[in-house]
Amino acid sequence: MNILLSNDDGVYATGINILFEELKKSADVVIVAPDRERSASSHSLTIDRPLRVNEIKPNIYSVDGTPTDAVNIAVHSILKTKPDLVISGINYGGNICDDIIYSGTVSAAMEGAIMGIKSIAVSLVVNKGGGYLPKDPSLEENLEASFRKAAQFVSNLAAVFNKSGFSENILLNVNIPQTIIKKEKNAFEYRITKQGKRYFEDFVVEKMDPRGRKYYWIWGKNIRFDDISGSDYEAVHSGLISVTPVHLDMTNYKAIEKLKNIDLSL
Repeated sequence: MNILLSNDDGVYATGINILFEELKKSADVVIVAPDRERSASSHSLTIDRPLRVNEIKPNIYSVDGTPTDAVNIAVHSILKTKPDLVISGINYGGNICDDIIYSGTVSAAMEGAIMGIKSIAVSLVVNKGGGYLPKDPSLEENLEASFRKAAQFVSNLAAVFNKSGFSENILLNVNIPQTIIKKEKNAFEYRITKQGKRYFEDFVVEKMDPRGRKYYWIWGKNIRFDDISGSDYEAVHSGLISVTPVHLDMTNYKAIEKLKNIDLSL
């Protein structure tokens, strides 16, 4: 099995390197990832300047662009053959609910799916507040161990997904709560989920600089979630791994018939 590994946290991030070591036990793996953190870059593609690739060590490359750039260059220029799987992650922080729209992690996997490659986006939902997980101070010193246990699950999932009969334009968005570190060895409890819904309050923060000019931080706090049964948030908040199948067709099929009955030319 040949795996292309990328992310949006950058080529030196802990999550991608721990996953690389785990996947190498059973597959041929190449990392092609951004040279720095590119979180929330969504599916942006760099077309206004040339991109540079740096071979850091054998089978590990950095790209001075976005996660989408990295996967594109990897498949079309760096790899000798098309990979069996594209895996993006393990991201530091969850990508659930509306996060998948903004996430560079999910977009890297989506680029693989666009090119007809089975793809997986993986995120570790860390214990850093924000409402994703119940607060648990005992987890704060176990981040690396949590990444390692998450990598074991991803390795198992990759082997199964590679042999599955799914079409190549599907991707799995996987969110692993850090609380799995408290589970027994290799005891992975997961749930097949749908995308949930979350809201940020104070999404744009307005401030004033010393010269009296306004500036803005696009960020938010006080996250709240819709209570949706079977959602990714519900699973993660309950301490379960969330596996959400995502497809690329964004058509709202329910709206098609309604629009057909409306005269849009008026």
